[in-house]
Amino acid sequence: MTHHIAVLGGDGIGPEVTQAAVTVGLAAVEDPSAIEVTWHDFGYGAQLECGESFPEATQVACARADAVLLGAIGAPGTLPADVPRPERGLLALRAMLGTYANLRPVRPHPDLIDASPLRPERVRGTDILFVRELTGGLYFGQRHTTEDQATDTATYTVAEIERVVRQACALAQTRDGRLTSVDKANVLATSRLWRRVVDEVVAAYPDVQHEHVLVDAMAMHLIARPTDFDVVVTANLFGDILTDEAAMLAGSIGMMPSASVGDQGRGLYEPIHGTAPDLAGKGVANPCGAMHSMAWLLRVSCGMEDAANRLEQAVDRAIASGVRTPDLGGTATTQAVVDAVLTNLEARQVAS
Repeated sequence: MTHHIAVLGGDGIGPEVTQAAVTVGLAAVEDPSAIEVTWHDFGYGAQLECGESFPEATQVACARADAVLLGAIGAPGTLPADVPRPERGLLALRAMLGTYANLRPVRPHPDLIDASPLRPERVRGTDILFVRELTGGLYFGQRHTTEDQATDTATYTVAEIERVVRQACALAQTRDGRLTSVDKANVLATSRLWRRVVDEVVAAYPDVQHEHVLVDAMAMHLIARPTDFDVVVTANLFGDILTDEAAMLAGSIGMMPSASVGDQGRGLYEPIHGTAPDLAGKGVANPCGAMHSMAWLLRVSCGMEDAANRLEQAVDRAIASGVRTPDLGGTATTQAVVDAVLTNLEARQVAS
Protein backbone atom coordinates (compact mmCIF):
# COMPACT_ATOMS: atom_id res chain seq x y z
CA MET A 1 0.00 0.00 0.00
CA THR A 2 1.29 3.44 -0.92
CA HIS A 3 0.51 6.42 1.32
CA HIS A 4 0.13 9.70 -0.56
CA ILE A 5 1.51 12.72 1.29
CA ALA A 6 0.87 16.26 0.09
CA VAL A 7 3.65 18.58 1.26
CA LEU A 8 2.95 22.30 1.49
CA GLY A 9 6.24 24.08 2.20
CA GLY A 10 4.57 27.46 2.44
CA ASP A 11 6.48 30.62 3.24
CA GLY A 12 9.60 31.79 5.06
CA ILE A 13 11.39 28.89 6.72
CA GLY A 14 8.50 26.55 5.89
CA PRO A 15 10.09 24.95 2.79
CA GLU A 16 13.38 24.42 4.66
CA VAL A 17 11.91 22.63 7.67
CA THR A 18 9.49 20.55 5.63
CA GLN A 19 12.29 19.38 3.33
CA ALA A 20 14.27 18.38 6.42
CA ALA A 21 11.26 16.52 7.82
CA VAL A 22 10.59 14.67 4.58
CA THR A 23 14.25 13.65 4.27
CA VAL A 24 14.48 12.09 7.71
CA GLY A 25 10.92 10.73 7.55
CA LEU A 26 11.64 8.71 4.42
CA ALA A 27 14.89 7.48 5.96
CA ALA A 28 12.96 6.18 8.99
CA VAL A 29 10.57 4.11 6.87
CA GLU A 30 11.65 0.53 6.11
CA ASP A 31 10.25 0.74 2.59
CA PRO A 32 10.44 4.36 1.33
CA SER A 33 8.43 3.37 -1.75
CA ALA A 34 5.44 3.01 0.57
CA ILE A 35 5.41 6.81 0.84
CA GLU A 36 4.67 9.00 -2.17
CA VAL A 37 5.47 12.67 -1.58
CA THR A 38 4.28 15.50 -3.80
CA TRP A 39 4.91 19.21 -3.26
CA HIS A 40 2.28 21.88 -3.83
CA ASP A 41 1.95 25.68 -3.74
CA PHE A 42 0.40 27.18 -0.64
CA GLY A 43 0.57 30.44 1.27
CA TYR A 44 1.69 33.97 0.50
CA GLY A 45 4.04 32.87 -2.28
CA ALA A 46 1.16 31.09 -3.99
CA GLN A 47 -0.99 34.18 -3.53
CA LEU A 48 1.60 36.33 -5.30
CA GLU A 49 2.03 33.75 -8.05
CA CYS A 50 -1.56 32.93 -8.89
CA GLY A 51 -3.74 35.18 -6.75
CA GLU A 52 -4.78 32.54 -4.22
CA SER A 53 -3.08 31.26 -1.09
CA PHE A 54 -4.85 27.90 -1.48
CA PRO A 55 -4.90 27.29 -5.27
CA GLU A 56 -7.40 24.90 -6.78
CA ALA A 57 -4.70 22.42 -7.82
CA THR A 58 -3.47 22.29 -4.22
CA GLN A 59 -7.01 21.80 -2.95
CA VAL A 60 -7.42 18.80 -5.25
CA ALA A 61 -4.09 17.31 -4.15
CA CYS A 62 -4.90 17.72 -0.46
CA ALA A 63 -8.35 16.23 -0.90
CA ARG A 64 -6.80 13.13 -2.49
CA ALA A 65 -3.89 12.78 -0.06
CA ASP A 66 -3.77 10.48 2.94
CA ALA A 67 -2.08 13.23 4.95
CA VAL A 68 -0.77 16.77 4.58
CA LEU A 69 2.56 18.04 5.90
CA LEU A 70 2.76 21.82 6.23
CA GLY A 71 5.68 24.14 6.94
CA ALA A 72 4.29 27.59 7.73
CA ILE A 73 2.46 30.35 5.91
CA GLY A 74 2.22 34.10 6.22
CA ALA A 75 3.15 37.37 4.61
CA PRO A 76 6.55 38.80 5.58
CA GLY A 77 5.04 42.16 6.55
CA THR A 78 1.80 44.07 7.00
CA LEU A 79 -0.62 43.71 4.11
CA PRO A 80 -3.00 46.43 2.89
CA ALA A 81 -6.51 46.13 4.29
CA ASP A 82 -7.95 45.10 0.93
CA VAL A 83 -5.48 42.23 0.40
CA PRO A 84 -6.61 38.82 1.77
CA ARG A 85 -4.43 37.36 4.49
CA PRO A 86 -2.77 34.10 3.34
CA GLU A 87 -3.74 32.54 6.66
CA ARG A 88 -7.29 32.36 5.31
CA GLY A 89 -6.01 29.56 3.11
CA LEU A 90 -4.93 27.62 6.20
CA LEU A 91 -8.36 27.99 7.77
CA ALA A 92 -9.90 26.75 4.52
CA LEU A 93 -7.53 23.75 4.47
CA ARG A 94 -8.44 22.77 8.02
CA ALA A 95 -12.14 23.05 7.25
CA MET A 96 -11.79 21.04 4.03
CA LEU A 97 -9.95 18.20 5.77
CA GLY A 98 -12.36 18.22 8.73
CA THR A 99 -9.46 18.32 11.18
CA TYR A 100 -11.29 19.76 14.15
CA ALA A 101 -8.87 18.64 16.90
CA ASN A 102 -5.35 20.06 17.03
CA LEU A 103 -3.02 18.01 19.24
CA ARG A 104 0.03 19.79 20.62
CA PRO A 105 2.30 17.92 23.04
CA VAL A 106 4.52 19.80 25.47
CA ARG A 107 7.24 17.52 26.80
CA PRO A 108 10.61 19.26 27.26
CA HIS A 109 13.63 17.21 26.20
CA PRO A 110 15.75 16.39 29.29
CA ASP A 111 18.83 17.94 27.67
CA LEU A 112 16.98 21.18 26.88
CA ILE A 113 15.67 21.95 30.34
CA ASP A 114 18.21 24.76 30.66
CA ALA A 115 17.00 26.28 27.37
CA SER A 116 13.71 27.24 28.99
CA PRO A 117 13.54 30.71 30.59
CA LEU A 118 11.94 29.06 33.64
CA ARG A 119 13.87 27.46 36.45
CA PRO A 120 14.79 23.82 35.67
CA GLU A 121 12.96 22.43 38.70
CA ARG A 122 9.75 24.07 37.49
CA VAL A 123 9.98 22.65 33.95
CA ARG A 124 11.37 19.17 34.59
CA GLY A 125 8.68 16.48 34.37
CA THR A 126 6.23 18.54 32.30
CA ASP A 127 4.12 16.34 30.01
CA ILE A 128 1.03 18.12 28.69
CA LEU A 129 -1.09 17.31 25.67
CA PHE A 130 -3.14 20.26 24.45
CA VAL A 131 -6.28 19.50 22.45
CA ARG A 132 -7.29 22.69 20.67
CA GLU A 133 -10.64 22.95 18.88
CA LEU A 134 -9.61 23.95 15.37
CA THR A 135 -12.52 24.65 13.05
CA GLY A 136 -14.90 26.78 15.10
CA GLY A 137 -14.94 29.79 17.37
CA LEU A 138 -13.65 33.27 16.69
CA TYR A 139 -11.40 32.32 13.77
CA PHE A 140 -14.33 30.98 11.74
CA GLY A 141 -17.02 33.47 12.75
CA GLN A 142 -18.56 36.27 10.71
CA ARG A 143 -16.42 39.37 10.18
CA HIS A 144 -17.40 42.94 9.48
CA THR A 145 -15.14 45.94 9.03
CA THR A 146 -15.88 49.61 8.47
CA GLU A 147 -13.63 52.66 8.56
CA ASP A 148 -13.94 53.02 12.34
CA GLN A 149 -15.11 49.60 13.55
CA ALA A 150 -14.31 45.93 13.19
CA THR A 151 -16.29 42.93 14.43
CA ASP A 152 -15.31 39.26 14.79
CA THR A 153 -18.02 36.84 15.88
CA ALA A 154 -17.31 33.79 18.04
CA THR A 155 -19.75 30.92 17.58
CA TYR A 156 -19.78 27.36 18.88
CA THR A 157 -22.35 24.61 18.56
CA VAL A 158 -22.94 21.74 20.95
CA ALA A 159 -21.81 19.26 18.30
CA GLU A 160 -18.51 21.10 17.72
CA ILE A 161 -17.71 21.07 21.42
CA GLU A 162 -18.81 17.48 21.96
CA ARG A 163 -16.58 15.98 19.31
CA VAL A 164 -13.37 17.70 20.43
CA VAL A 165 -14.05 16.92 24.10
CA ARG A 166 -14.61 13.25 23.22
CA GLN A 167 -11.21 13.26 21.51
CA ALA A 168 -9.65 14.80 24.61
CA CYS A 169 -11.30 12.28 26.93
CA ALA A 170 -10.14 9.33 24.81
CA LEU A 171 -6.60 10.69 24.89
CA ALA A 172 -6.77 11.25 28.65
CA GLN A 173 -7.70 7.58 29.04
CA THR A 174 -4.37 6.62 27.44
CA ARG A 175 -2.43 8.89 29.80
CA ASP A 176 -2.99 9.86 33.45
CA GLY A 177 -6.76 10.22 33.11
CA ARG A 178 -6.83 13.91 34.00
CA LEU A 179 -8.55 16.52 31.84
CA THR A 180 -8.44 20.28 32.24
CA SER A 181 -10.97 22.32 30.28
CA VAL A 182 -10.02 25.96 29.74
CA ASP A 183 -12.61 28.66 29.05
CA LYS A 184 -13.74 32.17 29.96
CA ALA A 185 -17.13 31.22 31.37
CA ASN A 186 -17.28 34.21 33.72
CA VAL A 187 -17.59 36.51 30.69
CA LEU A 188 -18.39 34.68 27.43
CA ALA A 189 -21.64 32.93 26.48
CA THR A 190 -19.73 30.54 24.22
CA SER A 191 -17.59 29.52 27.20
CA ARG A 192 -20.63 28.89 29.37
CA LEU A 193 -21.97 26.57 26.67
CA TRP A 194 -18.51 25.01 26.42
CA ARG A 195 -18.41 24.32 30.16
CA ARG A 196 -21.88 22.75 30.21
CA VAL A 197 -21.11 20.46 27.28
CA VAL A 198 -17.77 19.40 28.79
CA ASP A 199 -19.55 18.27 31.97
CA GLU A 200 -22.08 16.30 29.92
CA VAL A 201 -19.49 14.57 27.73
CA VAL A 202 -17.06 13.71 30.54
CA ALA A 203 -19.89 12.02 32.46
CA ALA A 204 -19.59 9.17 29.95
CA TYR A 205 -15.91 8.69 30.89
CA PRO A 206 -15.93 7.73 34.61
CA ASP A 207 -12.20 7.03 34.55
CA VAL A 208 -11.41 10.63 33.54
CA GLN A 209 -11.15 13.29 36.24
CA HIS A 210 -11.80 16.81 35.00
CA GLU A 211 -11.62 20.39 36.13
CA HIS A 212 -12.51 23.79 34.67
CA VAL A 213 -9.95 26.61 34.64
CA LEU A 214 -10.40 30.16 33.37
CA VAL A 215 -8.01 31.02 30.55
CA ASP A 216 -6.31 33.90 32.38
CA ALA A 217 -5.65 31.65 35.37
CA MET A 218 -4.37 28.92 33.06
CA ALA A 219 -1.87 31.34 31.55
CA MET A 220 -0.42 31.82 35.03
CA HIS A 221 -0.57 28.14 35.99
CA LEU A 222 1.42 27.12 32.89
CA ILE A 223 4.32 29.17 34.18
CA ALA A 224 3.89 28.49 37.90
CA ARG A 225 3.06 24.75 37.91
CA PRO A 226 3.17 23.16 34.45
CA THR A 227 3.74 19.64 35.82
CA ASP A 228 0.24 19.63 37.33
CA PHE A 229 -1.50 19.21 33.98
CA ASP A 230 -2.10 16.18 31.75
CA VAL A 231 -4.59 16.76 28.89
CA VAL A 232 -5.87 20.29 28.31
CA VAL A 233 -8.83 20.92 26.01
CA THR A 234 -9.85 24.41 24.96
CA ALA A 235 -11.35 26.59 22.26
CA ASN A 236 -9.57 27.69 19.10
CA LEU A 237 -8.30 31.12 20.14
CA PHE A 238 -7.35 30.11 23.68
CA GLY A 239 -5.50 27.04 22.41
CA ASP A 240 -3.55 29.08 19.90
CA ILE A 241 -2.30 31.47 22.58
CA LEU A 242 -1.69 29.01 25.40
CA THR A 243 0.32 26.56 23.29
CA ASP A 244 2.62 29.32 22.07
CA GLU A 245 3.19 30.23 25.71
CA ALA A 246 3.76 26.58 26.60
CA ALA A 247 6.39 26.32 23.86
CA MET A 248 8.74 28.23 26.13
CA LEU A 249 8.66 25.28 28.52
CA ALA A 250 10.33 23.27 25.76
CA GLY A 251 13.01 25.92 25.24
CA SER A 252 11.93 27.04 21.77
CA ILE A 253 8.80 27.17 19.66
CA GLY A 254 10.91 25.44 17.00
CA MET A 255 10.69 22.21 19.01
CA MET A 256 6.90 22.00 19.00
CA PRO A 257 5.00 19.66 16.63
CA SER A 258 1.29 19.38 16.08
CA ALA A 259 -1.21 17.02 14.52
CA SER A 260 -4.66 18.11 13.39
CA VAL A 261 -7.10 15.23 13.14
CA GLY A 262 -10.78 14.55 12.60
CA ASP A 263 -12.96 11.50 12.10
CA GLN A 264 -11.85 10.51 8.60
CA GLY A 265 -8.27 9.31 9.24
CA ARG A 266 -6.64 12.07 7.21
CA GLY A 267 -4.53 14.54 9.14
CA LEU A 268 -2.70 17.84 8.83
CA TYR A 269 0.73 17.91 10.44
CA GLU A 270 2.81 21.02 11.08
CA PRO A 271 5.21 22.59 13.56
CA ILE A 272 3.46 25.33 15.52
CA HIS A 273 6.01 28.05 14.70
CA GLY A 274 5.51 30.78 12.12
CA THR A 275 7.38 31.67 8.95
CA ALA A 276 10.27 33.51 10.70
CA PRO A 277 11.08 35.60 7.59
CA ASP A 278 14.23 36.95 9.26
CA LEU A 279 15.66 33.40 9.24
CA ALA A 280 14.45 32.32 5.81
CA GLY A 281 17.22 31.25 3.48
CA LYS A 282 19.93 31.35 6.15
CA GLY A 283 19.87 27.62 6.82
CA VAL A 284 19.60 27.98 10.60
CA ALA A 285 15.91 27.22 11.24
CA ASN A 286 15.17 24.54 13.82
CA PRO A 287 13.59 21.58 11.98
CA CYS A 288 12.86 19.47 15.07
CA GLY A 289 9.21 20.54 15.37
CA ALA A 290 8.66 19.64 11.71
CA MET A 291 10.48 16.32 12.17
CA HIS A 292 8.33 15.38 15.14
CA SER A 293 5.26 16.41 13.14
CA MET A 294 6.42 14.03 10.40
CA ALA A 295 6.69 11.28 13.01
CA TRP A 296 3.08 11.88 14.02
CA LEU A 297 2.08 11.73 10.35
CA LEU A 298 3.74 8.33 10.00
CA ARG A 299 2.07 7.07 13.16
CA VAL A 300 -1.47 8.42 12.82
CA SER A 301 -2.15 8.65 9.09
CA CYS A 302 0.12 5.87 7.80
CA GLY A 303 -0.06 3.41 10.70
CA MET A 304 3.76 3.19 10.79
CA GLU A 305 4.29 3.12 14.54
CA ASP A 306 7.81 1.63 14.33
CA ALA A 307 8.99 4.24 11.83
CA ALA A 308 7.52 7.03 13.94
CA ASN A 309 9.29 5.74 17.03
CA ARG A 310 12.58 5.42 15.16
CA LEU A 311 12.34 8.98 13.92
CA GLU A 312 11.43 10.46 17.31
CA GLN A 313 14.24 8.59 19.02
CA ALA A 314 16.75 9.67 16.38
CA VAL A 315 15.75 13.33 16.86
CA ASP A 316 16.03 12.96 20.62
CA ARG A 317 19.49 11.38 20.33
CA ALA A 318 20.65 14.13 18.00
CA ILE A 319 19.63 16.73 20.57
CA ALA A 320 21.24 14.74 23.36
CA SER A 321 24.49 14.72 21.38
CA GLY A 322 24.58 18.51 21.57
CA VAL A 323 23.37 19.45 18.08
CA ARG A 324 21.41 22.66 18.63
CA THR A 325 20.28 25.43 16.32
CA PRO A 326 20.66 29.12 17.35
CA ASP A 327 17.17 29.31 18.89
CA LEU A 328 18.41 26.76 21.44
CA GLY A 329 21.66 28.57 22.09
CA GLY A 330 23.75 26.53 19.63
CA THR A 331 25.37 27.11 16.27
CA ALA A 332 24.13 24.11 14.26
CA THR A 333 22.58 24.63 10.86
CA THR A 334 19.34 23.04 9.70
CA GLN A 335 21.36 20.63 7.57
CA ALA A 336 23.55 19.73 10.55
CA VAL A 337 20.43 18.64 12.44
CA VAL A 338 19.30 16.60 9.43
CA ASP A 339 22.72 14.94 9.21
CA ALA A 340 22.74 14.13 12.92
CA VAL A 341 19.27 12.58 12.76
CA LEU A 342 20.22 10.53 9.69
CA THR A 343 23.36 9.33 11.44
CA ASN A 344 21.31 8.16 14.41
CA LEU A 345 18.80 6.44 12.17
CA GLU A 346 21.62 4.60 10.37
CA ALA A 347 23.26 3.64 13.66
CA ARG A 348 19.99 2.16 14.91
CA GLN A 349 19.49 0.20 11.68
CA VAL A 350 23.00 -1.24 11.91
CA ALA A 351 22.50 -2.16 15.58
CA SER A 352 19.24 -3.94 14.86
